[in-house]
Amino acid sequence: MEDKSILREGVVIKAISGFYYVSDSVNTFECKARGNFRYSKISPIVGDRVKFNAVSEKTGVIVEISPRKNSLNRPVIANIDKLIIISSFKNPAPDLYLIDRLTAIAVFNNIVPIIVFNKSDMGDFNEFARIYKNAGFNTYIVSAFDNKSLADLKEEFKNCICAMTGNTGVGKSSLINSMFNGFELKTGEISSALGRGRHTTRHTELFSNELGGYVADTPGFSSIEQSDDLYNFKLQLPRCFRDFLPYLDNCKFSTCTHTSEPGCGVLRAVNSGFIEKTRHNSYVTLLNELKSVTGWQKKK
Repeated sequence: MEDKSILREGVVIKAISGFYYVSDSVNTFECKARGNFRYSKISPIVGDRVKFNAVSEKTGVIVEISPRKNSLNRPVIANIDKLIIISSFKNPAPDLYLIDRLTAIAVFNNIVPIIVFNKSDMGDFNEFARIYKNAGFNTYIVSAFDNKSLADLKEEFKNCICAMTGNTGVGKSSLINSMFNGFELKTGEISSALGRGRHTTRHTELFSNELGGYVADTPGFSSIEQSDDLYNFKLQLPRCFRDFLPYLDNCKFSTCTHTSEPGCGVLRAVNSGFIEKTRHNSYVTLLNELKSVTGWQKKK
């Protein structure tokens, strides 16, 4: 029988082949999950806050998973506080629809989106940054080779769990390596034939930083996926574009979709320049993609 007297609390920082590596901020324990988790149809994932029984100085058994603030399926991770959305100037060029889609998914999942334009030496990001600053997002223009440009961005990682996303090749691992001492994450060269980077990260893992937080380095992917609860995501989509919020109650019709209806408060704000046209275009595109989603697809 497990000794409850030595129960500890920690965060799952890595999960591989049924082993969960749990950090209690001082030590890391290789843990197995208690067998009864399979009956509750839940198992630990990276980012989970757990209670575990320390069997030895290096091993343990997870006995409880704390309620999750949020969780994503791609990458598989829980309790993200901030999503750092990274774009570069070319190879690949900034994809505003991708950025807007990611911000909407983040807001829906109670995650704070942070916009980062990396590789500032490759071109002028000011117009792109203006769009997102006007929409109310913390936005940064940086270079992994310019420590001065990274100082303010680094503060976003303080005392929280941050995940980084964006097209492969935008420099996620390079930025992590530049901002935090002791990080030596693998980076890949851009493939000129494909116009994107080779995948270099093999599994999701949390790395502690000197600011009291964790950084998630995740397998290369073009976009996180809102793969479940699509129906509620569709219903809440206007509110996931938070720059729309001041205007959503100013529409003539209660059923307004904010696409083409007369008397739409959002469209008036777009035409008056209070909402960026690119943001509204992304909203319409995403809404059309979700058009076929029906109530039976609602998360159970």
